[in-house]
Amino acid sequence: MNNRTPRRAGPAERLRAVGLRVTAPRVATLDWLAVHPHATADQVADGVRERLGSVSTQAIYDVLHACTQTGLLRRIEPAGHPARFETRTADNHHHLVCRVCGRTEDVDCVVGVAPCLDPSDASGFAVDEAEVVFWGYCPDCAGRRAAERVET
Repeated sequence: MNNRTPRRAGPAERLRAVGLRVTAPRVATLDWLAVHPHATADQVADGVRERLGSVSTQAIYDVLHACTQTGLLRRIEPAGHPARFETRTADNHHHLVCRVCGRTEDVDCVVGVAPCLDPSDASGFAVDEAEVVFWGYCPDCAGRRAAERVET
């Protein structure tokens, strides 16, 4: 999303602002991801199909790619889990990922505006984004693990 597009703009306005045509699959994808962040492509496809009916899987992949390329969506790829997509793109937030089920939650930088953008040695790179993933167990999976330990 660019600086000219208001943060609360609807999907159609956001698509136009980045030069993309407004189509039903694009609007439905952005709408669905706004309510279901960190969804996989398959989850997005199922959600969009519930809203629009028949939409090809390839069409969903094309929408996700176009929206990611223009900055409307962010693609995250936690190791060992399928890629996930979110509409929160205008900041340098990070993620908590469950090792078992893949549940993903946003976590803001704790100190300053973007403290993770200052590596100890940038090796000449012009750093513009940092990706930090915190790994662990979501409350549900942690509870199941604890129950399994008690039973054994």
